[in-house]
Amino acid sequence: MPATAPVASELTSEPASAPVPVLVVGSGPTGLTLACDLARRSVDVRIIDRSEEFPRSSRAKGPNPRSLEVLEDLGIVDRVLAEGSAPLPMRKYRDGLPIADADPSAGVHPTPDAPYAHGRLIAQWQLEEILRDRLAEYGVHVELGTEAVGLSQGPGSVTVALADGRSIGARYVVGCDGGHSPVRKMLGLPFEGRTAEEQVMVCGDVEVEGLDRSLWHQWFDEDGAVMLCPIPGTRAGWWFQAGPERDGAGAPVPPSPESFRRLFAKHTRLPADRLTRAALLSTYRVNERMVDRYRVGRVLLAGDAAHVHPIAGGLGMNTGIQDAFNLGWKLARVATGRASSALLDTYEEERLPVAAWTLGVSSERLRATLEAIERPGGGLDTAITEQTTGLDRGYRWSSLSPAGATGAADAASDLRAGDRAPDAPCRDTATGGPVRLFEAFAGPHFTLLGFGPDTADALRAVEAAYGDTVRAYGVDAGAPRDLADDAGHARTAYGVGPGTGALVLVRPDNHVGLIAPATGSGAVEDYLDRLVGTAGAA
Repeated sequence: MPATAPVASELTSEPASAPVPVLVVGSGPTGLTLACDLARRSVDVRIIDRSEEFPRSSRAKGPNPRSLEVLEDLGIVDRVLAEGSAPLPMRKYRDGLPIADADPSAGVHPTPDAPYAHGRLIAQWQLEEILRDRLAEYGVHVELGTEAVGLSQGPGSVTVALADGRSIGARYVVGCDGGHSPVRKMLGLPFEGRTAEEQVMVCGDVEVEGLDRSLWHQWFDEDGAVMLCPIPGTRAGWWFQAGPERDGAGAPVPPSPESFRRLFAKHTRLPADRLTRAALLSTYRVNERMVDRYRVGRVLLAGDAAHVHPIAGGLGMNTGIQDAFNLGWKLARVATGRASSALLDTYEEERLPVAAWTLGVSSERLRATLEAIERPGGGLDTAITEQTTGLDRGYRWSSLSPAGATGAADAASDLRAGDRAPDAPCRDTATGGPVRLFEAFAGPHFTLLGFGPDTADALRAVEAAYGDTVRAYGVDAGAPRDLADDAGHARTAYGVGPGTGALVLVRPDNHVGLIAPATGSGAVEDYLDRLVGTAGAA
């Protein structure tokens, strides 16, 4: 551990100036998502990054369906959809000849409870730009060229030492600074797992002339592969992935424009000069690593700083975005003294098992894909399954997911506390216009759904007691803010049969917090008192 990085448990005096509530270290998708979520909750947040300029690397290929739901809640999904593209059919080649096409998204369509059937292709730098623009609307900007080199914790804050000799005081610090996370190293946390040195890939952004941009091209041969996926919003830009060249000793040759052209010509059988530009070159080795804790006092980790996975299935960036969405509402309440710091323990409780699951499923998908590409017609479509959508990840095991009262919802329903809260199309009874449940959920509040007229009194009581913290909606309840479930999609999604009633409390991260009987406002209030009632300062 470097001398400039005191261990996190070391006590020091408080910073001279008042600490900012939250400092986010790292401005990739994870850090930006967290900063946006905190800023919209009126939390004073700073976000720093050691880079001198914003990266232009394409890297991750885009948000999966669950991340699109997160981005909708943050108010930016329309721009992501506009600037990205739908998943593309994959064309597989052997010996330079096309032998099979596959379209993993064929036959997969939006449903009333899940509006995004598949992910969106968009370069990571474009997604980051959209998130930065959203963050700027709250008056927050990434502080570039600001490198954290040390941290120490006091009784009420963390002091972060910067490379230029300055320091920043914060009540809480979140390391969103990638797989090589300096924050994680300053904490002294082990990053257990393995690096598969034999599984190496070279990557970069290239320009290629004359290829059909409506396809993701994949050339597989006995001695290697080249994969080219068009980058949305560019004229000739492509993601380039390939097995590396190797020297006489079998070691991977470092990527270069020249080696990319040789690989391109070898596997595609096309002229090397069709690849006109290669930039942002990197070597990727399969890593399977994670921490055993997400929090050390007032310092937390999120995204690749806490877990790195094989790229199969595209779960890395998405898991980080969803880490941030889980943490945002909890950290906002704790950092502003509106909830006990114990609420932060539920972040690790909920997300650490998800990271372990993600590592397992991405490793399994990588194994399956490597086996598939050895067979003619096999390709990267093997990596994509229902598991990679992110829609089935919930927190039923969490202390924030009580079982609720027996018979609160249809016994045949699979929905439980902790699950992702489904969407459904409804009608606003006041205006007659269409409204989706996701539109009701959007924002920093809890949402209380009351199904049936027996819930009207409970809806009024809870909203009166908790003000802006809870927004109450009746579903065919005759409540002041009422939605008509004309097609029955909401009742179906939430397992509430016709003629029955139930209360469903949805957390700010759009997971079900509690399911209770129609007259169970007491259970709802008990749950909320634990999380948002009067609490001591953090």
